[in-house]
Amino acid sequence: MSLRLYDTATRSVRDFVPMTPGKVGIYLCGLTVQSVPHIGHLRSAVNYDVLRRWLLHTNYDVTFIRNITDVDDKILDKAGSQSRPFWAIAHANRLVLDANYRDLNVIPPTYEPLATGHIPEMHELIEELIERGHAYPAAGGTGDVYFDVPSYADYGHLSGQNPDDMRPPSDGGEKDKRDYRDFALWKGVKSDEPRDASWPSPWGRGRPGWHIECSAMARRYLGDEFDIHGGGLDLTFPHHENEIAQSKSAGLPFARHWVHHALLNLGEAKMSKSLGNVIDVAAVQAMGIRLVELRYYLGTPHYRSRIDYSDEALREAAVAYRRIEGFVQRATEVVGPGRPKDVPPAFAAAMNDDLNTSAALAVVHDTIREGNSALAAGDEPSIRGAITAVRAMLGVLGLDPLDGAWTGKQTQNDLKPVVDSLVQLALEQRTQARARKDWAAADSVRDQLKNAGIQVEDTPAGPRWTVGEQH
Repeated sequence: MSLRLYDTATRSVRDFVPMTPGKVGIYLCGLTVQSVPHIGHLRSAVNYDVLRRWLLHTNYDVTFIRNITDVDDKILDKAGSQSRPFWAIAHANRLVLDANYRDLNVIPPTYEPLATGHIPEMHELIEELIERGHAYPAAGGTGDVYFDVPSYADYGHLSGQNPDDMRPPSDGGEKDKRDYRDFALWKGVKSDEPRDASWPSPWGRGRPGWHIECSAMARRYLGDEFDIHGGGLDLTFPHHENEIAQSKSAGLPFARHWVHHALLNLGEAKMSKSLGNVIDVAAVQAMGIRLVELRYYLGTPHYRSRIDYSDEALREAAVAYRRIEGFVQRATEVVGPGRPKDVPPAFAAAMNDDLNTSAALAVVHDTIREGNSALAAGDEPSIRGAITAVRAMLGVLGLDPLDGAWTGKQTQNDLKPVVDSLVQLALEQRTQARARKDWAAADSVRDQLKNAGIQVEDTPAGPRWTVGEQH
């Protein structure tokens, strides 16, 4: 079974057929670095990382582009209110974003272009649109350049919007537009904006509009046509609609397949920096949730299913992952880590069915149940088969507990080495008590550890301890 993906443009799940056999080009709309990312942003990173990992697992050569918007109205507003250069704000937030991606074991993109680094490519594309009659410089010498929406007959096709139903803004909008639906390709510099946030252009100093950035950068790194364009469902309109309009009006075939992930909501509203209802990685860690558990939480639902965030759901996901982790640890103690390679057919079928990670994880848990039965029976060949399959599946999902990305992680709040030393000391006392048949003392040590949240399990390799419930 080949990979099938939901295509927003056709509103159907259809076969994914790359332009070039064995190769895939993906463009993912990255973040506007106006502030630190929240976990809704990181859901996007995890979802497309899983897509990329599955393509890599199935022997595709993947070129993965994820952009950064490092200049826009919101960043300039913050620069003004904080009396800081816009680029300093953008850079500081990008450092946090990069750290969050690493923390969640997201594979770095092939290239990660900055909007401010691709001004010439944007100028070139805008000039082509003007020459073709799809864009125009604003009258009055403002330096603005607009895309002429009525000139593109298929406008609204991606999102299902009818241009005739679009209403003009209550304030009348920009007076120099020919049509209220037209959008900015280039924004002339304003008197209250910092000069270092503008660049010379054929139409005067200014900066790019949001939509032209992605069309220009996708073309620069993936060519006139590429396989997959991804992003959040909230970008379908107007951002992706406008990308299509300007790219196709310039004669570019552009994206062959549109993949959108659903949002992460807090209450009845999407998690949004502008609404102020955000939860970031630091807040999750303060709850005692590990980074690998956060990735499990974000990656478990189908990418097109909305996540309604709650602390309880996040903690339940953490417990579920600890069960997976516990099996991997117990099986490894008996037969070693195995050599993960092939995944079970049921897992592959789930992943090929529009990246159904929920069904894929059900296969993981079924295999773990079989592995636990094999552990209880001492059936080493079956244990070895289970640990190999489980680790192969978890590797595709970026969740293998033995991956160096997780085993090597430490955070400022991670006291495991200290706790480990103290627990080992207590376990040595328990072992000595058992050796002299002082069962009361041995049980007392175990009970005290249990009261502290430490579960002890006696294994052939010696006592093993975990934090939290034992399953």
